[in-house]
Amino acid sequence: MAAAARPLVSVQTLPCLNDMVTDSAATVALPDVMKASIRPDIVNYVHSNISKNSRQPYAVSKKAGHQTSAESWGTGRAVSRIPRVPGGGTHRAGQGAYGNMCRGGRMFAPTKIWRRWHRKINVNQKRYAVVSAIAASAIPSLVLKEIGAFPDAEKAKDSHAIRPGKGKMRNRRYISRKGP
Repeated sequence: MAAAARPLVSVQTLPCLNDMVTDSAATVALPDVMKASIRPDIVNYVHSNISKNSRQPYAVSKKAGHQTSAESWGTGRAVSRIPRVPGGGTHRAGQGAYGNMCRGGRMFAPTKIWRRWHRKINVNQKRYAVVSAIAASAIPSLVLKEIGAFPDAEKAKDSHAIRPGKGKMRNRRYISRKGP
């Protein structure tokens, strides 16, 4: 994107600062940080990767889905060869076990805590993202009220609510709209 359209900006002075500036509205050159090129791709990349650094490792239990003494019935019983729970007198007896397609079985490729949770981001990329975001705020057409996205942002802000269901106990207590 192009740099900001106005290299000069007018600065309104406060009455208490009249001794410092003679004009009521002085014009000053826009700082260089406001003229930096706007790169939403870099800002998005840096933001999404830095946000991964606050994650905590999670995994299913090593024993999950294998806490039964199930064995396959073999062939010749007109049922699949999946391991089955032994015993009788309960609904669980004879049910399939262990497999990822079975109720109460383990998941396919169980999650492990040694997944790569954090991401390293180059210092220069982080700095460039900050500069680019500041520069975007200097362009009037990108600011919310100008483009009519302000009501949308208000709606997203007001939609902050407590999540229904079990997610509340699992560090996902609140939900809200995404907004513009």
